[in-house]
Amino acid sequence: MEPVQTEILKADSLGLDRAAALLAQGALVAFPTETVYGLGGDARNGAAVAAIYQAKGRPSFNPLIAHVASAEVARRYVQWSETAEKLARAFWPGPLTMVLPLRNDGGVSELVTAGLDTLAVRVPAHPAAQAILTRLDAPVAAPSANPSGRISPTTAQHVLNGLQGRIAAVLDDGPCGVGVESTIVGVTEQPTLLRPGGLACEEIETVLGRKLNRREQDEPLNAPGQLLSHYAPRAQVRLNADHAEPGELLLGFGDMECDLNLSERGDLVEAAARLFGHLHKLDAQGKPIAIAPVPMNGLGLAINDRLRRAAAPRPKLAPEIIRRSGIGLL
Repeated sequence: MEPVQTEILKADSLGLDRAAALLAQGALVAFPTETVYGLGGDARNGAAVAAIYQAKGRPSFNPLIAHVASAEVARRYVQWSETAEKLARAFWPGPLTMVLPLRNDGGVSELVTAGLDTLAVRVPAHPAAQAILTRLDAPVAAPSANPSGRISPTTAQHVLNGLQGRIAAVLDDGPCGVGVESTIVGVTEQPTLLRPGGLACEEIETVLGRKLNRREQDEPLNAPGQLLSHYAPRAQVRLNADHAEPGELLLGFGDMECDLNLSERGDLVEAAARLFGHLHKLDAQGKPIAIAPVPMNGLGLAINDRLRRAAAPRPKLAPEIIRRSGIGLL
């Protein structure tokens, strides 16, 4: 990716206005939450979300948390429930993320959900985060603002040490107060702890009046990316195809004849943004899918990772198990 001039913004009216404007334009902005600094992009903009993965050097497309200004905004994007309302009243704004069924009319990019039918949402308590989200009035996808595999950042300088030249701006408002990522709870009939974090499980259980279900440490299905066969169309998938066999649909890349193209100009960011949507469209036609080669560099590594999973033999697992969501983020 081409280096960019990373702006350092103050947490004043001008800086907050600028941060919101950049996000609205599809640019990436790092900002503080009470947990760690997040690398934000408009969750409705597939290209912006793909750019998050590119900037972090993230090896695969994992679900991201959508940060919103309030529970009222959250209800635009997820199917609300009595349990969600109870938890939101007790802990939002704050370091609690809830995973809820996705609303079909919300317009959230499928890269945020990694093709799942759930969305992780959080209302951060940090004043700067609140100010940006209120100005933008939209969900912001934001994993931790550090290169993939590095230590999560709790100051603006930590962000610059890893991402300067890769993102449009960082909003500096001092160190984060909590310093560990949010607690994630799957909000279903049996609320489940998906990841411990900055909010104690005991506090959540007190509000709910019952114990949270917990994943066993050796349970292999506690995160979407751990399944070999995942993001899988119902039809057979054939990789590295330069043409479609009779009866197949062809998902292309680059300048070629095909049924749908990830990116006619060979742009990996554009390809990542279109990946899940194009797979859904082709799968709806009920025919085998052939997929053209995608380069194994940059975001191509993540794209190929998902395509390999789509083409892998299907394990005989219940759909509700396959859809379980664990999110490794803010």
